[in-house]
Amino acid sequence: MRKRVVKKLHHLIRNYAYKAAGKNTGPDDMDWIHQAVVEKYDLERIPIEADLATNIKRLKGISGYCPDFIIRQFEIGGGIGEAAAIFLEGMVERVLLNENLLKPLMIHYRPFKPARGSFLDQILSVALPVDVVKKCVNLHEVIDHVLEGSVVLLVDGESEGLALEAAGFKTRVPEEPMTEAVVRGSREGFTEALHTNITLLRRRLKTPNLVLESMVLGRISHTQVVVGYVRGLAAPELVAEVRERLKRIDIDGILESNYLEELLRDHPLSPFPQAITTERPDRVAANLLEGRVAILTENTPFVLIVPGELVAHMQSPEDFYHHFILGVFIRLLRWCAFAVSLLLPSVYVAVTTFHQEMIPIRLLLNIVAAREGVPFPAVVEALVMEIAFEILREAGVRLPRAVGQAVSIVGALVIGEAAVMAGVVSPLMVIVVALTGISSFLSPSFDLAISIRILRFPMMFLAGLLGLFGVATGMLAVLIHLAGLRSVGLPYLAGLTPFHHDDWKDLFIRAPLWMMRRRPAELSENNRKRQASGLKPEPPDRHPQGGTI
Repeated sequence: MRKRVVKKLHHLIRNYAYKAAGKNTGPDDMDWIHQAVVEKYDLERIPIEADLATNIKRLKGISGYCPDFIIRQFEIGGGIGEAAAIFLEGMVERVLLNENLLKPLMIHYRPFKPARGSFLDQILSVALPVDVVKKCVNLHEVIDHVLEGSVVLLVDGESEGLALEAAGFKTRVPEEPMTEAVVRGSREGFTEALHTNITLLRRRLKTPNLVLESMVLGRISHTQVVVGYVRGLAAPELVAEVRERLKRIDIDGILESNYLEELLRDHPLSPFPQAITTERPDRVAANLLEGRVAILTENTPFVLIVPGELVAHMQSPEDFYHHFILGVFIRLLRWCAFAVSLLLPSVYVAVTTFHQEMIPIRLLLNIVAAREGVPFPAVVEALVMEIAFEILREAGVRLPRAVGQAVSIVGALVIGEAAVMAGVVSPLMVIVVALTGISSFLSPSFDLAISIRILRFPMMFLAGLLGLFGVATGMLAVLIHLAGLRSVGLPYLAGLTPFHHDDWKDLFIRAPLWMMRRRPAELSENNRKRQASGLKPEPPDRHPQGGTI
């Protein structure tokens, strides 16, 4: 009720300001509008007039006389009628505009005898060989279609317009994703073009049950967002929750999918990612088959998948592209690297500072000898090396690709060797930091790897203050935090807790495909059956004499 009252007062104030300035929204004077903020409400109440000159004058005023806002006026059929094509330069396919719109109307058009329907209906029926055509009734729809890359046709004497889909702006072709490279698997990745991304997804899920719901977010950017899910697999409550959260977003612009991710989070202050981010169409398709929901955003190749539990961030599509024994080994190695990247520097600091009795005597003597000339305690030494490693890593990412790799590798070698020779750090600390950094690269989720990089520093502080007791305290705090997290209302530790026996087949290990008969319990409660039973391969029966049957 309060929002409606505020909105009504806003409109009354605007109307009063226009009248006080001698401005109105009638067909006689529209030059003022290019100097004011144009809102959807203003354009929706300005209909398309039957007078073409009035419509052109209004559109020029609304566009602010921008040079890329093209209004091409021409005569239909050599003088039968007058029309105008409105489009943005660089946003439309010129060949399609000339061959399918201008040439048929200017040269080849001949009216019906006898006339059937309105003049606009006749043009739509026989003169426009374009597959997608929509009608416009007000200036908001005209501007909206033009900004999306369509060509709007206005005809003198008609109070409606035609929007012809003729987008022809340059887009990037599908390439292999930079952040999710695989040895075996698809080499296609999403692009910034939303229609291309939908096509890549349709090619992998050829079913009418793949539902794609479109909506527009951003008061200024008008970014198209598509919610995708498989009907019958995704829980209706999950789809409704995602749809409701997206509809609540009221922001001026959506420039990347992270805008949506931050506004959809259940726990905005948590460092852990609560949505899966991927550039791979095969990963999106696999998660949709498990009952998750995908959110595709215009102008970005990164697709959000919700819910994004901790276990899902540790899974890679390549796990299923190799033999399951190799998949088990890689999955276990990944979890071990996850623990190493979080705990190794902290454990080293705690043991060398407070618990030397836990180290074998020969190793302890070597550590003492290596740290004999180091002027800093172990915790300061670890913090300095970790910060230097993070600086080198970020420098390698921001610099040009060819230069960045050389800087990160040579810089690490030179700085590490120089620091050891100068006695600032010990050689063993360089090894610990290097192993920690390499282990963080094993995470298939870049967002999760960043979270671990952030948590590594408070864990080292606790280790420097309290030893292994501080490490245990920090781990307990992290586990309590993870147990309280939710992703779109579902538990963040789903698979671990609540406990479901079948889910453990795709948790720390990757069971053979013929054993994974059910989908995750938290995602698909009503339709958990993934495949038929009895799919385990077996050798053929042998004839008693030695031949095969």
